Amino acid sequence: MARYIFTILLTLFYISISAQDVAQWRGPNRNGIYNEKGLMKAWPDGGPKMLWHFDGLGEGHTSAAVTSTGIYISGMTEGRGYIFALDNNGNLRWKKEYGPEWTESHFGVRSTPLVIKDKLYFISSFGKIFCLNTRNGQVIWTVDTFKDYGGRNITWGVTENLLYDGDVLYCAPGGRNASIIAINRNTGKLIWKCKGKAEKSAYCSPVMISLPKRKVLVTMMETSIHGIDAATGTLLWSFSHSTDPFVSPNVPVCIDGYLYCTSGYGLGGVMLKLAPDGSSVTEVWKNAFLDPKIGGVVVLSGRIYGGGDRNRKLFCVDWKTGKEIYSLPQLAPCNIIANDGLLYIYSERGTVSLVEPKTDSFNIISTFNVPLGAGTHWAHLVINNKKLFVRHGSSLMVYDIAAK
Repeated sequence: MARYIFTILLTLFYISISAQDVAQWRGPNRNGIYNEKGLMKAWPDGGPKMLWHFDGLGEGHTSAAVTSTGIYISGMTEGRGYIFALDNNGNLRWKKEYGPEWTESHFGVRSTPLVIKDKLYFISSFGKIFCLNTRNGQVIWTVDTFKDYGGRNITWGVTENLLYDGDVLYCAPGGRNASIIAINRNTGKLIWKCKGKAEKSAYCSPVMISLPKRKVLVTMMETSIHGIDAATGTLLWSFSHSTDPFVSPNVPVCIDGYLYCTSGYGLGGVMLKLAPDGSSVTEVWKNAFLDPKIGGVVVLSGRIYGGGDRNRKLFCVDWKTGKEIYSLPQLAPCNIIANDGLLYIYSERGTVSLVEPKTDSFNIISTFNVPLGAGTHWAHLVINNKKLFVRHGSSLMVYDIAAK
């Protein structure tokens, strides 16, 4: 009887904790900014202490989704995709195969799991959405966006990190009549579909903008930025923005009614001003030098920070004018996140750096080499519970970055 009561209490505790947990790509607000306190302002020589590592994830470029109850990450082995659930000490809790994954150029899994309470959501490179139970990996529902909504794949496979708002999931299958869709995250049932401009996806992960009169879903498709009424699926506006090839994976950033979108291959970024009701946009400025291909940007105190693709510098750019304030011919290309005013930069060269953005220059405080894994260094960094999560190919490494 005592064991039975203990099991019930443990289950209730798990449910209580998991009910508070959400983990998504690029942090709590999808803008690359984390909000932890008590982290080191400089790392020891050789980097912070590695607490543990988990190997055998297979090929992939995805980040860890970290909650108080576990760590969830995706990978590919022999052409099959898997979701891995680890405990917070790096021990495998369960592993779930979900089907074929991307075995062509830049092979491996593309999309980071989205965890909301006791459910995990994920989209494969072939457009299939899965909802799993986080406790055991059991499939709750699936939606095939290619078969059900005419979705069309793209050159390097679907590379989207699902967006949620309340009980709704949003994604861009790129169908001719269903370019973007909204579905119920508890059932997988369609809420609306938007034809938009009938474009395919451009590898972008969408963002939600909350305005006084409506919520606007923004994403970058093949040749244009789309603004969609999140409640109805109505296309409100589009703005021409296109690279060659059609690759725009960086999450748009919106602050106080101004929307910044940027892409690689020398295209760079554009700042748009939204109408108060979100029904239209007007161009404020453009620049071509800050052109991150897959690494995103962060915005701190009116300045944009990011690493260029063809323009291989780390840039500081004025949010209001688009003018370069200063730059550094190091670290880029890279992905970038921030916490407590400091930048955490994972370079494609395989280094992780802690960088202070000063008034007129970057100060590289500390750097260490990523010791494990193989292949490209594309997975975005994650900070959770005073730990830094670094994924490189088949290895996930976890570092203690708490101030001592």
